[in-house]
Amino acid sequence: MFKQDSEASTVRHEFPFAVETIDPLWITLADGTRLAATLWRPRTDAKVPVVVEMIPYRRRDGTLYRDLELHPYVAGHGIACCRIDTRGSGDSDGLLTDEYLQREQQDACEAIAWLARQDWCNGNVGMTGISWGGFNALQVAALRPPALKAIITLCSSDDRYADDVHYMGGALLTENEMWSNFMLGLAAMPPDPQIVGTRWRAMWRQRLAANRSWSERWLRHQRRDQYWKQGSVCEDFSAIRCAVMAVCGWEDSYSNSVPRLMAGLTAPKLAIMGPWTHTYPCRNDPGPRIGYLQEAIRWWKHWLCGEDTGIMAEPLYRVWITGEERPRPWYKDHAGHWAAEEAWPSPRIDWQTRWLNDGRLGRSAEEGTTLSYSSPATAGTDFGRWGGYGGTSPDLAIDQRRDDGQSLCFDSEVLGEDLVLLGAAELDLELMVDTPLVNLAVRLCDVYPDGTSAVMTYGVLNLSHHKSHEAPEPCPVGTPFRIAVRLNDFGRTVPRGHRLRLAIQNQFWFVLWPQAALSLMMVASGRSRLRLPVRPPHPRDAEVRFAAPEISAPAVVEVLREGHQSKTVEDDLATGFRTIHMVSDSGTWRIADRAITCSAMNRDTFIIHPHDPTTARLITEYRWSYASGPADVSAVAHTELTADVENFHLHWRIEVREKDQIVHAASETKVIPRDFC
Repeated sequence: MFKQDSEASTVRHEFPFAVETIDPLWITLADGTRLAATLWRPRTDAKVPVVVEMIPYRRRDGTLYRDLELHPYVAGHGIACCRIDTRGSGDSDGLLTDEYLQREQQDACEAIAWLARQDWCNGNVGMTGISWGGFNALQVAALRPPALKAIITLCSSDDRYADDVHYMGGALLTENEMWSNFMLGLAAMPPDPQIVGTRWRAMWRQRLAANRSWSERWLRHQRRDQYWKQGSVCEDFSAIRCAVMAVCGWEDSYSNSVPRLMAGLTAPKLAIMGPWTHTYPCRNDPGPRIGYLQEAIRWWKHWLCGEDTGIMAEPLYRVWITGEERPRPWYKDHAGHWAAEEAWPSPRIDWQTRWLNDGRLGRSAEEGTTLSYSSPATAGTDFGRWGGYGGTSPDLAIDQRRDDGQSLCFDSEVLGEDLVLLGAAELDLELMVDTPLVNLAVRLCDVYPDGTSAVMTYGVLNLSHHKSHEAPEPCPVGTPFRIAVRLNDFGRTVPRGHRLRLAIQNQFWFVLWPQAALSLMMVASGRSRLRLPVRPPHPRDAEVRFAAPEISAPAVVEVLREGHQSKTVEDDLATGFRTIHMVSDSGTWRIADRAITCSAMNRDTFIIHPHDPTTARLITEYRWSYASGPADVSAVAHTELTADVENFHLHWRIEVREKDQIVHAASETKVIPRDFC
């Protein structure tokens, strides 16, 4: 699952400091819980700072591959790195019962204080991480532990409701179930007997007994309530007072948080937004990769060592502007160029308005025809997945012409010159619907002279949430009403000779779980408008340069079975059902230096009939196996979601084997009322 390609990055073996590895390092908390960690420490008599990464993804085998490429590199430049298994994960004591718990944040504060007191530490601590680790870096920063001086948060979110795997625009994401099932399978793996000794089996059985699908809890919170506000630092950006560097890529689903952080934080801050998916900028595709670790070291030395590295003289927002490239499900490299903004939101952005006229995006309003459309339940098939994971995974959007044909479209004139866009396009839309519950999706596309349609950005809104995510209400039926849809931030050059296309659809499968009924939407010409963030060049654009990507030595891995990635779409002409199959098979591999063998495979299936959204069915299955010393374990996690008009029907099961003998099985079926979703 966690192995990634590092071939395009230079591997360094020599550094200013030799590196000592301590594994395990035990951190004992106030309640007696012991957290397991790996520490990479530079060999020096001088006191050094330490950077913490604290996540539940199993440091000994799960994230080992990226850990070895990142943390020893930083340690080799004089900054210790400590990778901690969160409570109840990997080799740490306790139980893991949900994501981003307050207990986890308190544990992190204790661990930071403990590390700062060590006789080798200069008392200054940083925190970093990608995805989960980026979330908790922000969350812990908001608690202001005294020793924490700076963080780097990558591919994370400041808003757990609006910008995570669960809900978007008040609509349920199918990723909610896939993510829950992944964690269900991961939690079934034992600690490493090589680290915890004979305790491993008792710890494992305790975890198995407590292992439950988290999806039920998430489905019972369909509104933006206190459950989601806890851990969402956007509730009070001023709580964060340490320095923050935010890093992400346009192909990642968490890219909106970077400009929000730059706009909302009052603490010292910097941002890098590249072309990447859900990955470190020095690892995996699409590129171009950058020397991310060199930037991180400049950051840490400035804030943790008091050295003037010039990092704070960089533009506030170093950002990639994607160039002309035809849509593909994955890329080796993206076309484009780097740009610089010294403030965000930037006062330099020229907001231009296009009116939604009779099938056209016009520079002035032309009232007249009322346009109407009802998208089939299959609309959205070619968009891609909500979460892009890089490599050769076919997660990205392909040519949008089929989905455009199932949407209400508005095209601009042919552009007479290049148009550079940077920011979040905003749609002010007046519409009318014939049902009280409707999900709306809006795509902004770059249309080529030959008709190819490449999605640039999109936004979604559960229309019952158009006034509030806390207190949704049914849409007015048969009466025009206005909504505002903020599309995802993006950066793109649309070449002259191309056109812009705004496509509006009221189904978005398989990104969103559909509302229970098809709906008709009506848009009157000349009464709605799209605001576009047009960016002029900046004199500092040419200054944005990064070193070539470098990493430390990767793990030595023996591939025992090759993996593969695939996505297929099947239309049954007899029944009318469409089935989408996605497979992400990581294969089987052996980690040479610790005699651990692992395999992982995920299979997702989406089924729906174009005329009936209540036929929607999601089946997700994750298979894990793990062998280390006396532990020889495999697990199959299975989650299925369906829904009728009133309720969601959630079924999950987990089956765990030890040496091919079933030692644990659990399952539940839950009926959860739909709450405007």
